[in-house]
Amino acid sequence: IQLVESGGGLVQPGGSLRLSCVASGFTFDEYAMSWVRQAPGKQRELAARITSGGSTNYADSVKGRFTISRDNAKNTVYLQMNSLKPEDTAVYYCNGNIRDVFLRSHDYWGQGTQVTVST
Repeated sequence: IQLVESGGGLVQPGGSLRLSCVASGFTFDEYAMSWVRQAPGKQRELAARITSGGSTNYADSVKGRFTISRDNAKNTVYLQMNSLKPEDTAVYYCNGNIRDVFLRSHDYWGQGTQVTVST
C-alpha cells in the first residue's frame, strides 16, 4: 500500500494550493481518506476527511477555506486550500485506515508535503 502526496510549496497569505494524494495497493473507493497536518512543534491534527460515499468533515480552523474531494477512477484524493493563512503552514499527510486480509485495520501515511504560507 502506497500513498504519494504532491502539490505543496511556498505561497503568500491569501493564496491557494491544491494537494494531491495518489493511492495504490488497496481498493481505494471502499475507504475514507483524510488529510492530516503537523505544524512545527505541534501534534498532528485532522484537517479534512472524506468517506467512501463522499461525505466530508473539516477542522473548524479550515472550514470554508479548504475542500477535500476524491476521484475514484484515478485513486486520488485532493485538498483544495484557499485563503491560506500563515497558521496553515505545516507538513500535510495523506492518511487511510485500511483493513488487511484478516480484517485488521492499519493506518497508512504518505511521506508528507510541506506547505509554507509566508510573505
